[in-house]
Amino acid sequence: MIKSINPASEELLKEYKEMSSEEVSEIIDSVHNDFVKWQGSDFKERSEKMKKAASILRNKKEDLGAIMTLEMGKPIAQSRAEVEKCAWVCDYFAENAEKFLQDEIIETDASKSFVTFQPIGVVLAVMPWNFPFWQVFRFAAPNLMAGNAGVLKHSSNVMGCALAIEDVFKEAGFPPNLFRTLVISSKKVSDAIKNKLVKAVTLTGSTAAGISVAKAAGEQLKKTILELGGSDPYLVLEDADLDKAADTCVNSRLLNGGQSCIAAKRFIIVESIYNDFEKLFVEKMKSKAMGDPFDESNNLGPQARNDLRDELHSQVKKSIEKGAKLLLGGEIPQGKGAFYPPTVLTNVKKGMPAYDEELFGPVAALIKVKNEAEGIKIANDTTFGLGAAVFTKDILRGERIAKKKLTAGSCFVNEFVKSDPRLPFGGINESGYGRELSAFGIKEFVNIKTVYIK
Repeated sequence: MIKSINPASEELLKEYKEMSSEEVSEIIDSVHNDFVKWQGSDFKERSEKMKKAASILRNKKEDLGAIMTLEMGKPIAQSRAEVEKCAWVCDYFAENAEKFLQDEIIETDASKSFVTFQPIGVVLAVMPWNFPFWQVFRFAAPNLMAGNAGVLKHSSNVMGCALAIEDVFKEAGFPPNLFRTLVISSKKVSDAIKNKLVKAVTLTGSTAAGISVAKAAGEQLKKTILELGGSDPYLVLEDADLDKAADTCVNSRLLNGGQSCIAAKRFIIVESIYNDFEKLFVEKMKSKAMGDPFDESNNLGPQARNDLRDELHSQVKKSIEKGAKLLLGGEIPQGKGAFYPPTVLTNVKKGMPAYDEELFGPVAALIKVKNEAEGIKIANDTTFGLGAAVFTKDILRGERIAKKKLTAGSCFVNEFVKSDPRLPFGGINESGYGRELSAFGIKEFVNIKTVYIK
C-alpha cells in the first residue's frame, strides 16, 4: 500500500493500493489511444480546454491548496499561491503555444522548405513532492498544448495531489485518458519507461533519481529532461543593499520550508560587510514563526517527512563536527511532526555537508570571502548548476557577473531564483539537462521535422 501521512501530525491520511504491472500497461494503452485523437486537434480546441483548467484551478484554490498542505506540510498561503501559479502556466501556454510551434520557413534551394513541430506521443513524468502541483503543471501545460499526452508517476506521499490534478484535466474537458496518474512506487518506474508507447521521460528530483531514470531511458533510446538538485550560491557584494539582500536571502532559504531545488543554499558574503549581513540575516531568520501550516501566521511548516528531517539534521551535525559554527536553530523540537527550525551555520568550508551537499530544508550556510573574485570562485565550486544570484547596487556589475561569471541555468540579480512560464528553466552539470517552460521548453518533446519540397 502507498501511504499519505500528514507530516505536521504524523496521522495517516489515506492508503492507496498500488497498481499492478497489467494495470499500468492498460492505462498507458488508454493514454496512447487518446493521444492518437488529440494530436489531430487544433490549437483553438486545446487552448479552450487549457483555459478551462486554469479556471478550475482558481475556483478550487482553497480545496486544492488544503490537499497540498495536508500531504506535505506547505504553509497554506504558499499552497494557494502554488495553485495560482499553475493556473498562470495553463493560461500562458494556452495563449502562446500556437505561436511557439508555428512552422518556420527556411530559405534553401527547394521550392519550399520549412521546419514543423509535431507531437511525439505519451510522455512519462516522474515528479517530486515539494511542489506537488506546480512541478506537474509545468510539464503538463506545454506538453498537452503541443499535442502530447501524459502519464504521471508522482511521489508516494502526495498521491492525493496527483489524483486531484488528473481530475482537473478531466473536468476541463480533455479526453478522459489523455492525462493519467500511475499509482506505483519508484521500483516500477523502469518498467513504465520500457513500455513501447512511452516516447519520452521528464523527471524532477534528486541527482541519484535522475541518473537512474536517464539510464533506464537511455537503454530504450528515449529522450529525457532532468531537473535535479542544487546548491544555489547567493553572492552578496560590498555595495549591496544589505537589508533588502538579507530579506530576499531569508525568504528564498525558507520558502516551502527550504525544500526547493532552487532555494538559496550557500550565502557568500564579502568580508567588509560580513558582520553586518550576518547580524541582519540571523535576526530575520529568528523572526520567522514555525508551526501548524494551516495557521496563516506561521512562515514555516514541517518538513515533508520525518526521515527527510532527520537526514537534514544529520547534515547539520556533521558540518558542526567538521568546524561549522551554529548561530541559530539546529535542534529537533520535541513533539509530533517533522518540524525543523530556521537554522544558520557560519564558518562553513569545503568538505562539510553544508558546503558540498544540497541541504533540503531551512538551513543556511554563511561563507565569508575576501572579494568578488573569491566569491565567484566559491559560488562555482559545486557539482551542481541550477540557480545562482548576486546582490549589488551596481546593476551593470550584477549583469556582468550573472551573464559571464556564474555557472548555472538561471542567474538572478537582486532577486531570489524562481521559475517563470515565460523563461526557460533547468540546470547544468549534476543539476540535470534540458529546459522546461517558455518557447524553449515546449519544443523539448516534439518532433522538429524538416519538410523539403522541390
